[in-house]
Amino acid sequence: MRKKLLAALLTATMTAALCVPASAEGMIPGAYRVSEQGFGGDVTVLMTVNESEILDVQITGENETPNLGAVAVEEMDDQILKAQSPTVDGVSGATVTSTAIITAATAALEMAGADISAMESAAADAQANTKRTEEALSTDIVIIGAGGAGMSAAIEATQAGKEVILLEKMPYAGGNTTKATGGMNAAETHYQEEQGIEDSVEQFIEDTMKGGHEMNDKELVTTMAANSADSIDWLDSIGAPLPKVSFSGGATNARIHAPEDGSGVGEYLVDAFLRNLDELGIEVMYNTKAEELIVTDGAVTGVKAASDETDYTIEAKAVILATGGFGANEEMYTKYRPDLKGTVTTNAPGATGDGIVMAEEVGADLVDIDQIQLHPTVEQSTSILITESVRGDGAILVNQSGKRFTNELLTRDVVSAAELEQEGQYAYIIFDQKLRDNLKAIEKYVKNNITVQGDTIEELAEQIDVDPATLAETLDTWNEAVADQEDKEFGRDTGMENDLTTAPYYAIKVAPGIHHTMGGVKIDTEAEVINTEGETIPGLFAAGEVTGGVHGGNRIGGNAVADIVVFGRIAAASAVAFCDAQ
Repeated sequence: MRKKLLAALLTATMTAALCVPASAEGMIPGAYRVSEQGFGGDVTVLMTVNESEILDVQITGENETPNLGAVAVEEMDDQILKAQSPTVDGVSGATVTSTAIITAATAALEMAGADISAMESAAADAQANTKRTEEALSTDIVIIGAGGAGMSAAIEATQAGKEVILLEKMPYAGGNTTKATGGMNAAETHYQEEQGIEDSVEQFIEDTMKGGHEMNDKELVTTMAANSADSIDWLDSIGAPLPKVSFSGGATNARIHAPEDGSGVGEYLVDAFLRNLDELGIEVMYNTKAEELIVTDGAVTGVKAASDETDYTIEAKAVILATGGFGANEEMYTKYRPDLKGTVTTNAPGATGDGIVMAEEVGADLVDIDQIQLHPTVEQSTSILITESVRGDGAILVNQSGKRFTNELLTRDVVSAAELEQEGQYAYIIFDQKLRDNLKAIEKYVKNNITVQGDTIEELAEQIDVDPATLAETLDTWNEAVADQEDKEFGRDTGMENDLTTAPYYAIKVAPGIHHTMGGVKIDTEAEVINTEGETIPGLFAAGEVTGGVHGGNRIGGNAVADIVVFGRIAAASAVAFCDAQ
């Protein structure tokens, strides 16, 4: 990473001091500013020191990703100050930003004449001598995991009058929900009615069962679909409306609901959930990992958890698992699918299957655990997922020959398999300026330099080493199909409202990546966890990707968000009822 030493001094005294070598015994007092390239732009560290210690650390980086890189910007100043060393643990999932901060902080201290090795050694000694403490807590409901399901459950339970403790092992909230880009599937919503879109709960169920190869638990699917419109209303009520309705792969009707401006649904919902947590006074215990479920007389009665310095024993009337899946744990997913070893993952770093392991330890049954989904449009060098909304709004996929090779809006497993049959096992997603203007999520791809742009189709083709005449012919054929509303080549009949005729044109090189683990803890329609004997485990509930059964052998785009909101709320309602019955 290239260093940019923007400004070393804030005072004339310091300017003079820099002309003199630092003594071996200390640093040159003053303030030192250094910038490095982060994930979204420059990250700047302003370090103030005296002869013997770091007095203040200020980090700025307004272009870093919310709930990921922005967390590193917000938190690492205190870590560096406390450690009195630039070499601190970065924020998981924000490696680029964390590295930029550490590099800039190190450079600033080197400018001050600091002995970095001595600082690192002193920090390591201090950490080794830190004594762990123990703390006992008590509450109504413990929720493990501050992703979409966990935060939905926390809001719902608190609104019902229960005291909640929300545990999150990462230093930020969101989990895989932050990664969601498309939207939330829901049927018979007021938005569909207002926009003249005909849909039904029955069709939602049928599409989900078909998409999941009929492996799904139909009762769970029915519960999700039947409660989806109410959950859209609930999101309206907490300030998170999803009014933009479009198509996603595997859906018969326009059903995926997204933010008005086309923003990624995940970051949008996480921001809304966090606002509601603040308003309701729900505190998230970050950097605190749940390690064991406490069982008393066959019922789950609490959680043992640990932070960097404290071991917690939390007594509770009910526990909700919302820890997500295991798509970021290669050891775990290759246990069930050895063929996926080495595959790029789109998952957040916290998706390591902890909740599944803890549930198994208390007798929970698992379902569909070997069903792991590949997403067809993942940029391989960054693991950035290209939202299905790009294809849903009219983009196409072409191979290295410049030709379409599939219906782009078939289910994810089918499209992924089709890509893997192409030369090089990759494809290009092609779209135009009009589509970019109507879908804000695309700006993230442009910002991260994974898009290629051409003023004409032929110019774009040359940049991606595709035959210009072939790609131009492919676009002409597609645009005719849109005009005629008939795709004679591959039978696509959704996402054909707009042609691709508005220059400039764009391409992103994509290939399949691990995206969702459909299997997990077995639950019933009340989100109660089921044991290996087919009975409920009293006091234990689960929601979201930690569970199995909803998605079967393949998850339809938009159903993960429906899953976390619907079953997050159901888990909370069931836990509240369980508390009241005691």
